[in-house]
Order: sequence, then C-alpha cells, then structure tokens
Amino acid sequence: MINKIIAIQGDPLSTLNPETDTSIFLANEIQNKKYKIFYYIPKNLSVINFKIIAKGNFISIDYKKKKFYKILKNQKLDLSKCKFILIRQNPPFNLEYISATYILESLAKKVQIINNPRSIRNISEKLFSIRYRKFMPRTIFTQNIKEIQNFFIFHKKIIMKPIHGYSGNDIKLLKTFNIKFIKKFLKKHNFVMCQKFLPKINRGDKRVFIINGKICGAISRIPKKGSFLSNMSKGATATTVKLTKSELNVSKVIAKDLKKEQIFFAGIDFIDQKLNGDINVTSPTGIKTLYDLSKINLAKKFWKELNL
Repeated sequence: MINKIIAIQGDPLSTLNPETDTSIFLANEIQNKKYKIFYYIPKNLSVINFKIIAKGNFISIDYKKKKFYKILKNQKLDLSKCKFILIRQNPPFNLEYISATYILESLAKKVQIINNPRSIRNISEKLFSIRYRKFMPRTIFTQNIKEIQNFFIFHKKIIMKPIHGYSGNDIKLLKTFNIKFIKKFLKKHNFVMCQKFLPKINRGDKRVFIINGKICGAISRIPKKGSFLSNMSKGATATTVKLTKSELNVSKVIAKDLKKEQIFFAGIDFIDQKLNGDINVTSPTGIKTLYDLSKINLAKKFWKELNL
C-alpha cells in the first residue's frame, strides 16, 4: 500500500499568507482526500546513511482559523516514503536551492517530485525564454555595461532585472542612464535581463497557469497607481481575464515544451500580448487568487492530473 503522504519543501510556514499562497491551497485540497501533509524547509533536508531525510512537521490546514495551520507531529521523515514531493520554496535560485535539487534528484526514481528537480535546475526562469524571443519585446541578456547603454539609447525606456530575481524584487525602470547606478547593480547581480519598456503594463499583465502541458486558466494583475510592477506582493490588483488567440497559441507552444522538460506546473506572463520572458517553474503562484475571483479550482485540476 502506498503511503498517503505529500511532502512540501517550502518557506517557513509563518511567512506564508494563506489568502494568496498556492502551496497551502494545494495542501488543503489534497488534505481533503485524506492525505497527510509533511512540511519542511530546505535547510532541514539531509542525506543520512544514504537516505534522504527531512526534519519537519506533519500539519493540518484550516482556512477558518487565524493561524491557518496546526502542527500535528514533529519528526524526521525518510522522503522515499512519500507519494509526492512538491518543491515550493521561493527563489533566490542560489547554491542552497541548487544543492537541494541535487539531493532530491536521487529520489526521482522512487518518488514523483514536482517540479522535477533536474528540470528546475536546468531551466533558468528568464534565460529559458531565449528560445521564445520572437514572441517577446526586444530583450537582451548581458553584464556588459556598453551593451546596456546601446540598448537604452535605442529604446529610451527599458526594464532591467536580475537573471535570478523573483517577485518583482530589484526590477528597475530606466528613464535615464546612470552609469554609477548600473555598475553597482551589475556588481551585485552579474547577468541581467534588459527589455524594452511596454507602457501598457499599466493595464496589467496576464499570468497563465500551465498544468501537465495544458493551459488551465489566467488572471490579470494590475499595478498599483504609480507603479510598473504587476506582482501581487508589490500591491497589484488581480482580475479575471481571457487570453487572446495569439496569447493562447504562444502558451500552447511553451506548455508543450515544458511538458517535454518534465515541468508539471508552471506560470508564464504576457504584457500587451508579448511574452515577458519569465517562465516560472520554481514556485508558480496565483491559483488561490484565481479561485477567489472565479471559483475555478486549479488545485483540484492539479491533483486530478496526478491521478489523485
């Protein structure tokens, strides 16, 4: 009999917002199917006597309570006993993140891990988009200040962001070329992604949800007044939205490729019908927000696609 345990590798529970958090939404759904939820943070992942062990907690979820989780039992768990493991911690995609994927990869033949740790490691969330450049606004990837300057002179307004950034952190809109600032930025982040600024971001972007190679829904996220950042964590407001024919076609191309790469769950973003180049495979978010807006429950779809 298969042990009915779902392990989630995530950020500390105390830092999660149950009103928007996708990991908790997924956990709550599978909990309703009588699966046990084991939750741990990456630093508590170990290899002991050639077994992959995590120190963490069995928890229950209750959205009705202010403290949305209850710790049922604290223990060390051999992760090979799990039915599924979900990798759900946020970037930064640093050496700790990479090391965790190497450790979990040794379990991949025994336990299905979502997303596949090797695939997460191999797919840079921004650099992977190079293959889809014909669907994107003008974009360069570089740490050469002269290339950035040339790009800025041509486009007048550009977005600059770290290759391995997340949640809208450290994204800059350049309206003037401040060489001192850019040198400091490059020293901190090395390679950056520079993109022609799309002013229609003020009308929102579109986050598309991909599950098992299928386009499953989308939301729009509208930046707060005076901002160009569409991340919910930066104050954006979400609304329901439909994809255009062009957006749907591009999404299907990417979804097909991601399935080949063993990426089960992903999110991609469009601005003004242009792919913005962020292929979210580490910890895609937004399905709780979609549910609150439309009552479309992609957590059910997620687990159904895994035959649960």
